[in-house]
Amino acid sequence: QVQLVESGGGLVQAGGSLRLSCAASGRTYSRNTMGWFRQAPGKEREFVARIGWSGSITYYAEFVKGRFTISRDNVKNTVYLQMNSLKPEDTAVYYCAADRRLYAFTSLVWEDLDARGQGTLVTVSS
Repeated sequence: QVQLVESGGGLVQAGGSLRLSCAASGRTYSRNTMGWFRQAPGKEREFVARIGWSGSITYYAEFVKGRFTISRDNVKNTVYLQMNSLKPEDTAVYYCAADRRLYAFTSLVWEDLDARGQGTLVTVSS
């Protein structure tokens, strides 16, 4: 079982940057695909980015390509989401998730993911 705790959210102006972190604990962390989802007010949760266990395979939602970068440090058991050129529509609660599956990760129902964090709020002001 993997436990996940997100941090790094906050208030930022449009065009600014934030880096989210997700600290994982549990003996199977390094072999898990890790990723980020988000849920804006009044909207459904959506996939943002995912990274394979080695760190070499990444995949992004179209709306964050070129602006967000996902990375991981398996020594620190942490996955990061560097968010640049933030827009007001990026305002959401950002959630970290882990799963043993890679290519299916983006289409899994939230509740079916092996581990899920509690979320961190990102607010982008215009």
